Amino acid sequence: MKRTSKKIVFFGTEDFSLFAFKSLIDHGYNIVAVVTKPDSKRGRGQTLTQPSIKKLALEHNITVWQPSKVSDIDKNIITLGNDVAGILVSFGKIIPKSTIDLFRPGIINVHPSLLPLYRGSSPIESAIKNGDEQTGVSIMKLASEMDAGPVYGHIIHKLSGNETRPELYETLAQAGAATLINLLPNILDESLQPTPQDNNKATYCELLKKDDSWLRPDKLTAIKAERIIRAHLNFPKTKINVLNHTIIIIKSHVSNEQKTPLDISCQDDNYLSIDELIAPSGRKMSAKDFLNGYN
Repeated sequence: MKRTSKKIVFFGTEDFSLFAFKSLIDHGYNIVAVVTKPDSKRGRGQTLTQPSIKKLALEHNITVWQPSKVSDIDKNIITLGNDVAGILVSFGKIIPKSTIDLFRPGIINVHPSLLPLYRGSSPIESAIKNGDEQTGVSIMKLASEMDAGPVYGHIIHKLSGNETRPELYETLAQAGAATLINLLPNILDESLQPTPQDNNKATYCELLKKDDSWLRPDKLTAIKAERIIRAHLNFPKTKINVLNHTIIIIKSHVSNEQKTPLDISCQDDNYLSIDELIAPSGRKMSAKDFLNGYN
């Protein structure tokens, strides 16, 4: 039995969106279509790959739209009638106002930060890199300005200072899904109204690029370098040249002394001590094994 007769169009691409999408399915919501990015070529073989959310939608016989231009779906939405809600989680494209305006009560967005903090595409990484004591997930009403819409509610997550990006990514995806399910009935019947953000307190984070993988310890304190490694663990990763080899750092800690070439001097005269890495061979190994094999 459906919990709601309102039709829902779900926007999502990244794996972060899978948790909310699965929860909506499990709770019987009437998802009539999924909007995701077009299939893309990945890997060394450049194999054409479907987004994971597309595969899951097709398994549940849900229509999938993959527009090259988001507004191309406007005509499809109009055919669904005038009482359609949108839900967007980690979609990866800007939604034009003309499309947003086709939904009622609008498009509901799950954003992994405590808005207005960390508007933008890398809020999880930013919380780790900045050594924040807490982060969270906000459920907001999408606006044409990036992550600037009013907020229906949020959940706070305390940080230990040891989180990696993949760990926090999954934790916040699950927390976001649970918060969405909790608030959604009252959002859809419009008994819960969102509260405007304080734009004066807004902060922004940038899109991470492959070039951000190179570590510059001479420009960083050891603490900041260690945080970056945890924040960039999945993408773009953290590279450095050691003993004439390029390695990817997986795990490290801060030290006040240098014992091996894998204790890297930083801006503050402390050291970034590498514990685990991916060697030029592509093999994951300990610092000790690397020094034995490559020194």
